[in-house]
Amino acid sequence: MADIADLSFDRPALALQAEILSRPMTTARRMADALRALAIDATEQARSGHPGLPMGMADVATALWTRFHKFDAADPRWPDRDRFVLSAGHGSMLLYALIYLTGHDGMAIDDIRSFRQLHAPAAGHPEYGEHPAIETTTGPLGQGLATAVGMAIAERNMAARFGKSLVDHRTWVIASDGDLMEGISHEAAALAGHLGLSKLTVLYDDNHVSIDGDTALASSEDTLKRFSAYGWATKRVDGHDPAQINAALSFAVRSKKPTLIACRTVIGLGAPTKAGTNAVHGAPLGPAEAAGARQLLGWHEPPFSTPPDLKERWHAVGARGAVSRRSWLKRLARHNQRAEFERVTAGRLPDNWHEAMAALKQAVADERPRIATRAASQRALEALAPATPELVGGSADLTGSNLTLVKGMSAIANGNYGGRYIHYGIREHGMAAAANGMALHGGIIPYVGTFFVFTDYLRPALRLAAIMRQRVIYVLTHDSIGLGEDGPTHQPIEHLASLRAMPNLHVLRPADALETAECWELAMRRSDGPSLLVLSRQALPAVRIDAAENRSARGGYVLAEADGPRQATLIATGSEVPIGMAAREKLAGEGIAVAVVSLPCWELFAQQDATYRAQVLGGAPRIGIEAAGSFGWEQWLGPDGIFIGMTGFGASAAYQDLYAHFGITPDAVVAAVMRRIG
Repeated sequence: MADIADLSFDRPALALQAEILSRPMTTARRMADALRALAIDATEQARSGHPGLPMGMADVATALWTRFHKFDAADPRWPDRDRFVLSAGHGSMLLYALIYLTGHDGMAIDDIRSFRQLHAPAAGHPEYGEHPAIETTTGPLGQGLATAVGMAIAERNMAARFGKSLVDHRTWVIASDGDLMEGISHEAAALAGHLGLSKLTVLYDDNHVSIDGDTALASSEDTLKRFSAYGWATKRVDGHDPAQINAALSFAVRSKKPTLIACRTVIGLGAPTKAGTNAVHGAPLGPAEAAGARQLLGWHEPPFSTPPDLKERWHAVGARGAVSRRSWLKRLARHNQRAEFERVTAGRLPDNWHEAMAALKQAVADERPRIATRAASQRALEALAPATPELVGGSADLTGSNLTLVKGMSAIANGNYGGRYIHYGIREHGMAAAANGMALHGGIIPYVGTFFVFTDYLRPALRLAAIMRQRVIYVLTHDSIGLGEDGPTHQPIEHLASLRAMPNLHVLRPADALETAECWELAMRRSDGPSLLVLSRQALPAVRIDAAENRSARGGYVLAEADGPRQATLIATGSEVPIGMAAREKLAGEGIAVAVVSLPCWELFAQQDATYRAQVLGGAPRIGIEAAGSFGWEQWLGPDGIFIGMTGFGASAAYQDLYAHFGITPDAVVAAVMRRIG
């Protein structure tokens, strides 16, 4: 077959398709056609879906899964399997067909037939948790590739810790033009090249088609040169020539760099009237087009049927890794770190980890330090890092501000993957996606740091962490106007409300060093979703001395009860809790008895029973205090409550002056209470 450089993909699409389909029929081609046929059948019947990528990349996927991808269909969660990420999630039928044909339990032909229906486990985009062979949710373009970078980091880190005999696998990605256009791909690819993640390979579906038309409408870059500049090895192949694909995959396995293989393909190969056009990208084939495609492919089976010989071949592919898995299980049984490996891959915390946190909480209760909660967070990390070796951190070039690096944590670097800290550079989005990949890989609890306002940059990856319920911990400092002179661009006035609106996410805003330790404890214990630790830059006084019980675990509690029947309840979070305490003291001097409620986590408080919430909030008038917008506070304040907070974007000055300027002071709280109770 001619080299890719000699094969003109600039000819009319139908002529090019005819040339490719006229090539000699081989077993590999027939196996790829089985994938194409299922994509045709499913999208035709559902009248929905994207058949273009599955039909175009079927030859590439066949070569990868039959010869290079290490897995065992009998155990799709085998820890030492290769990871396969379909970053181009709109082509989900490719993944579903591969899972089905290789004999994975739980993916039945009924699921393939109705993959767009609500009752089917296979949705229109791959969704983590719907089948054990789906490694990650890949709806938004670029996220899958960036998540795969985290998986590749996790593999190298785990291999450094437990050895090659237990951890020695690769990460494969199929990506589209759209994946590589998204900004997150630039961040993630640059990081992967910098770290030299040689066991990461991206197969790029280079079909030159986007929804608007030819990709040349919006892009003229040389993708291979771009990745080469990042430090990747690159190849370009005819994506319909198994020999070229196999040679490129062999090259990737030998490469000492991450590898990008540009697979020049015809989108929707086999579609008689839409091949090479944008229409097949986002629309299923109609009945006449589907029938024509089957005819062009020489596929004469009834819908959703696969010839017995092909089904047998694909099932053999699914069982090909059984020998490797059995050998691995024997090595695991003999390994001197077996118990620890099984613990971390199961996501269980060490038996004695809580002892370090208990000691820390008692220490800060005794000391009552006046420190910023970001500094208190660093103290928590100093206790946690030795006790939980699976804790791996990093920051988006803000280590000294986020205080996320502690003694004993060396940096992960190219050729030295045994460290526990990653310098991500100013790549918040790529950092958050990589953290998702590490959590999904297993064996690691990732935490990442940046300024709270920069959740704007990483929000899509954070949202996926919440959708997939992954244990990722975010250390977010400079939480409010309390950061001072940096002004409105850095003061996250609306961010608390927007992130509290995200399902499955715990937003933790501690008031002092003790609550910070409690919130770290909650984030570590939580295994069903991400947690945000929203921390102050300015020093805060201690408001608690009782360390025996984690009172933050209920989301909110009475920090200081009224001296007598309540005349009002002051409810505050984080930096504003001390303001509430100071106002309580002033009001007591006026003979007015008020309680102060600390509300570090709205989500946990909302989970408590109504009786507890009513007991905490009380029946007296309620005053909310937070250096943020009021959105959402009505659920705690009721229709007659008063909110003291922000209505704009902040300003630049010393933090004490800002609180006074915006009227978030003890005196303002006292005045509000006096007005409210007459």
